[in-house]
Amino acid sequence: MSYIILPFQFERITEKETLLVNECGDFLFVSNDDFKLFVNHKLDEKSDIFYELKSHLMIAQEELEESIVKISNRLRSKKAFLREFTCLHMMVITLRCNQRCKYCQVSCAEEDAYKYDMSEETAKKVVDMIFQSPTDFPKIEFQGGEPTLNWNVITTTVEYAEKVAKEKNKNVEFVICSNLIGINEEQLLYCKEHDICLSTSLDGTKEIHNKCRVTKQETGTYDTFNEKLVLARKYVGYDKVGALMTTHAYSLDKLKDVIDEYCRQGMDGIFIRSLNPYGFAAEDADTLGYDMKVFVERYLEALNYILEINKKTYFPELFATLLFSRILTPFSTGFVDLQSPAGAGISGVIYDFDGSVFPSDEARMLARMGDRHFCLGNVYNNTYKEIFAGQKLKNITRSACVEITPPCAYCGYQAYCGCDPVRNYLETGSELRNMTNSPFCKKHKGIISGLFKILKNADETTMNIIWSWINHNPSLVKRK
Repeated sequence: MSYIILPFQFERITEKETLLVNECGDFLFVSNDDFKLFVNHKLDEKSDIFYELKSHLMIAQEELEESIVKISNRLRSKKAFLREFTCLHMMVITLRCNQRCKYCQVSCAEEDAYKYDMSEETAKKVVDMIFQSPTDFPKIEFQGGEPTLNWNVITTTVEYAEKVAKEKNKNVEFVICSNLIGINEEQLLYCKEHDICLSTSLDGTKEIHNKCRVTKQETGTYDTFNEKLVLARKYVGYDKVGALMTTHAYSLDKLKDVIDEYCRQGMDGIFIRSLNPYGFAAEDADTLGYDMKVFVERYLEALNYILEINKKTYFPELFATLLFSRILTPFSTGFVDLQSPAGAGISGVIYDFDGSVFPSDEARMLARMGDRHFCLGNVYNNTYKEIFAGQKLKNITRSACVEITPPCAYCGYQAYCGCDPVRNYLETGSELRNMTNSPFCKKHKGIISGLFKILKNADETTMNIIWSWINHNPSLVKRK
């Protein structure tokens, strides 16, 4: 009996092997010889590779309708993030900052520039809009500048949001994104009382951290950061304080040192993050920037180093964890940067200090650079429906699907990737662009390709490490 080839994409992994990926992300490595037989309908229907292709929903016979239903169900799981419309709500409490980080993406304001503070009235209007979102689990993330410089508005927002959440029978979470430099015991006690998580920044060792994360007087902040990190953990607990790093030109060739610092500090993992071309980072691109191809090479070297560390102690690389989860499970990760349609406005949204609403933090950064193209409206002037069901967000979403983006539409990694309409607009003036040789494509295609090579050659221990990251279960690995 002849067979029907179901929709798939492919990538040549080596001179002898091809990776096949179907519509819902199921994948299979096949030899190039078998690939030729497969696409020319010449496979032996009693061969092992035939049954493998069938079980991975690459081909079908009389069970075509059943196979389509299975693909549909798995694809529905992959797109489940659409059901939880706008879970993450970021609030710019102030643009003022007590640091002047060299790669600051939002071009922070001076510490005494109070005109950039969000008012209590604006904060309450933002909260009212947040709770019109369909999700039952909104997360409010306080950003800046340095949000703790406008502490009264944080407390007003938290208490008002808790009140509204109780009235609407919803569960609200809070995160403060702080450099920790000015945080005090009273504020930390408040965070503990209201179950507020802290997200901070640590770029690596003292030398690496102090290259970019400095005060207005160009003084490094590493020592003060460490003192405040100890204090924060004392009051709110280790599990409530997380850190992010930004890879700049000074740390690109020292990622092993950064990883060692995170391990020494007792962090529960690391997210190796590339530089974004906004704000001060764009102004100092010649000094801070690097070619994305080099970043991918260094990232994969660092990932292999982390895999070795995990043979002794549990320490996930969080970006790889997200991608491995997308590759190996049928579930959506909720990671805004890699969704299709893009998570901008759908999974996350940001409210500027003046009540302006943007579909992503990058869109807000672009506005800070003078281009308000992506502004969806303002909480004072527009209703929830006008902002979140308005034509502007619809247009952004329409042009933010990998399935229609060239050459993403026929890329073998399409099922695991996403797109960034704001970055596209910044680089080309159009939200929909040809992604060939774009930094976004270089980064994600390069890293995903590297992850598949790891999967292809993984032994039992490596696979156990990967699954321990996905399942947040350290006991899956027998440590040395």
